[in-house]
Amino acid sequence: MKYVFLLFVFVSGIAVFGQDCGPTGPCTFDGEKWCGECPNAVISAVPFLRITPDARSGGMGDAGISSSPDANSLHANASRLAWAEDNFSISASYVPWLRGLVKDVYLAYIGGYKNIDNLQTVGFSLRYFSLGDIQFTDQNGEPLGNGRPNEFDISLAYAKKLSDKFAVAVTGRYIYSNLAGGQTVDNVEINPAHAGAVDITMTYKTKVKSNQDLTLGLAITNLGSKVTYTESQYKDFLPGNLGFGVGWSIDFDDYNRLTLTGELNKLLVPTPIDPTDPEFDQNNNGVGDYREQSVMEGVINSFSDAPGRFKFKEEMREINYILGVEYWYDEQFSVRTGYFHEHGLKGNRKFFTLGLGLKYNIFGLDMSYLIPANGQRSPLDNTLRFTLMFNFEKFSDLGNEFN
Repeated sequence: MKYVFLLFVFVSGIAVFGQDCGPTGPCTFDGEKWCGECPNAVISAVPFLRITPDARSGGMGDAGISSSPDANSLHANASRLAWAEDNFSISASYVPWLRGLVKDVYLAYIGGYKNIDNLQTVGFSLRYFSLGDIQFTDQNGEPLGNGRPNEFDISLAYAKKLSDKFAVAVTGRYIYSNLAGGQTVDNVEINPAHAGAVDITMTYKTKVKSNQDLTLGLAITNLGSKVTYTESQYKDFLPGNLGFGVGWSIDFDDYNRLTLTGELNKLLVPTPIDPTDPEFDQNNNGVGDYREQSVMEGVINSFSDAPGRFKFKEEMREINYILGVEYWYDEQFSVRTGYFHEHGLKGNRKFFTLGLGLKYNIFGLDMSYLIPANGQRSPLDNTLRFTLMFNFEKFSDLGNEFN
């Protein structure tokens, strides 16, 4: 059993709770509580929902809110689909995950869309996350058998243009997570978790000049019911997220296009509080009060609940930022790069990315590579993503050319 939770720690990025209780400095324990600036990452259930599944976004530092639409748009911003030029597209992605730790953990993703007309588009996606083969043990280390923990979600989206420049989308999502189903810990049975969530996204796109486009995107994602793996009434939050993106595309001529993107993302999840803090459990029921908030309370309070004396500074640290660049030549060959930054006390994910893209007739192939930038070995070292894209409208057009 312990192996499941060790792996879950790596996947979730769980860090030590802490708060400021004196002059800023190294995190230390004074015998009663943690002092100084301590790691305090915001944590949630089913963190696989925040893993970028496709190689195109993966090559731009995980940026996707304000980039051009494709079959993987549901992950970051489904409203982009309202500008999809092709009638029907589908993609398949594969991401070997945490290869610095294990060899059999991976994410598989299928996404696509279908245009209804010039104003409306429907999208769909299926994401499957396998945590590999796990040997379960009891508290004494005795084997209890093997298992294959896994999680998946199924999503459907509807995107609509409200004007030539503005579009909105709503996405519904069903989530299933089975980390240790059928196992028992301290006579408590572990069950699969189920949840429902919605995304509300919007995109504004306009011409700056005849050869330049400006795109603004806003995405509220994974906003839904809390989950539990036992019969406990205390549940955990989904990784709700608020993201804002800006994209600027320049067509230098008929063959060369450059796109610059920038994003800010913040989890809409309560910040953990040090268990030694008097505000941790004011109703004295043994559970942190931040865990007992409703979904909407958690969303609202996530903007002002950072512990310690430097609350605003702490809240600003919970914002991740992304910079991405994409260059296309003749809509057939692309080169991408990007940078992702997360504060050192909030998870410390810092990495550069590189990516390549190829298109030929009905097929497209994208690849990306992750390079850690924090000077430390990371379970994300050398992460690769692969995406294969199919455009069936182009297949029809190609067939018409031969007829």
